[in-house]
Amino acid sequence: MKIGIGNDHAAVELKNIISEHLKERGCEVVNYGTDTSESFDYPIAGYKVGKAVANGDVDLGILICGTGVGISLAANKVEGVRAVVCSEPFSAKLSRMHNNTNVLAFGARVVGSELAKMIVDEWLDAEFEGGRHERRVNLLNEIDQTRGLKIVDEA
Repeated sequence: MKIGIGNDHAAVELKNIISEHLKERGCEVVNYGTDTSESFDYPIAGYKVGKAVANGDVDLGILICGTGVGISLAANKVEGVRAVVCSEPFSAKLSRMHNNTNVLAFGARVVGSELAKMIVDEWLDAEFEGGRHERRVNLLNEIDQTRGLKIVDEA
């Protein structure tokens, strides 16, 4: 599996730990973030990872900034991206099972390295269940493609 990883200056250390963890799991890791503690704008990394996922350059994306919020917002601006911020493993797992998320984000100032690894593992090990969830994911895709116009008209 090929994983795109992106981060800002607040998350260099955790990005390196997670990258190594992913490699230990047998994943190929592509870095779209910064490797220094100099100020780096998180929307750049979020957008780059989002584009890589949407274009199929990578299978999934992982984003890390101070909280995970800003960087996930940037990724979610890319059509086809379903980025989620998770600070614990259960939500990460269900985000894959029910929402078919393709980008995971978390905060270096929110979770420690061991918890981050657990979040990543639960997310990667979970599989999309389909069924009733597929209809809902299709609605999310429709919102992406029409900017919600069709759904608003039908509501």
